[in-house]
Amino acid sequence: MRNRTIATWVSGTIAASALVFAMATAPVSAVADETCQSPYMAKITGQEEFVYVWTLGMKGVGDESDKLVTIDVRPDSATYGKVVNSVSVGGRHEAHHMGFTDDRRYLWAGGLDTSNIYIFDVHSDVGKPVLHKTITNFVSESGGAVGPHTFYAMPGRMMITALSNDKDHGGQAALVEYTNEGEFVATHWIPSKGNMNGATGAEHADGYNYDVRVLPRKNVMLTSSFTGWSNYMMDFGKMLKDAEAMKRFGQTVTLWDLHTRKPKKVFKVPGAPLEIRWAWGPNNNYAFTTTALTSKIWLIHEDDKGEWQATAVADIGDASKVPLPVDISITSDDKHLWVDTFMDGTARLFDISDPMKPKQVYQKKIGAQLNMVSQSWDGDRVYFTTSLLANWDKKGVDNEQFLKAYDWDGKGLKHRFTVDFAKEGLGRAHLMRFGARSLYGS
Repeated sequence: MRNRTIATWVSGTIAASALVFAMATAPVSAVADETCQSPYMAKITGQEEFVYVWTLGMKGVGDESDKLVTIDVRPDSATYGKVVNSVSVGGRHEAHHMGFTDDRRYLWAGGLDTSNIYIFDVHSDVGKPVLHKTITNFVSESGGAVGPHTFYAMPGRMMITALSNDKDHGGQAALVEYTNEGEFVATHWIPSKGNMNGATGAEHADGYNYDVRVLPRKNVMLTSSFTGWSNYMMDFGKMLKDAEAMKRFGQTVTLWDLHTRKPKKVFKVPGAPLEIRWAWGPNNNYAFTTTALTSKIWLIHEDDKGEWQATAVADIGDASKVPLPVDISITSDDKHLWVDTFMDGTARLFDISDPMKPKQVYQKKIGAQLNMVSQSWDGDRVYFTTSLLANWDKKGVDNEQFLKAYDWDGKGLKHRFTVDFAKEGLGRAHLMRFGARSLYGS
């Protein structure tokens, strides 16, 4: 098995290099897809047809269970903007993030609380995904990693960020690899002061983990940091008043050797850096992240000497009001960055033509609370969802749970439709992924 997966990795890396070059040099209007996906993944050509939403069950709402919800976004469809399928997994597991395999045939989704992983078949019938396999032994197989978060496609592999551990439910966390078939491969623990594994920056290392993204042509992988189980499963208001809990947030981004999976350098990035987004241009050696607690945009970049650095480059709103930046999305031409802020329910657009000097050029309040953003490759369509975590979402009338779709004309967002997940009896709308029949020759 190990020889086969290594061969898959090598052949996939060669193919991916050609794919990255083709994507970087092709006209950006040629495809429509999330702009923040793995470069190893198959791409959608044309209009996305469905949006899959990984949804956390709510007590007293529908079947109360986590589920994968499918929404039809084909403009000429009689069910455009409507829910056309829903697959429940039974129970509430803190449904959070999900990601496709590199061939895009399967969609992996995880529960942060129970650490269950659900693998959906999305290729047999694109509009009606079915549950293909459930992994219930993630914690034991990984050696104690807890809270599968990001699911990131590698050649023949799925790279998963775990947010915590089963010893103290704190911030020491790991990267965990599986084959596309769901077989455990390896665990790579995030550098900490007691275990740097050859990386520099021990004075900053804290072991925290959140997101992972790669830049194959530079043999670079980045991970960011967040917080452990004891915080993300705590009531948000209670946590904000708990001085000890507020100390339990990551302050780092780690640079890795992609091929060897060895950490090389730990950067200090204060304030809990979340999503990582690499620029797409063939000569653009940089990535963005944002910090949830300090409301800043950070640039992880290669300097003129070939050394990687981390630099704070812009503020997001008024940090004193804790807008809580959450998801971000970079446009395929590397000119703009969408930044969602949870507390004020606002989407902000930054001009990042000069990555060292981002400038806000647009903003729009989407709802009482806001979390995820996905945009088409051509930038013409933007989708938003609301839920952050069950214990962090707002209470009462402000606990809006929706997917909203907009057109972007270069000047403003034009509303197309809203799916109210609470009224539909679905639950808390979290992460989105796109689907299209064209991927599978149909």
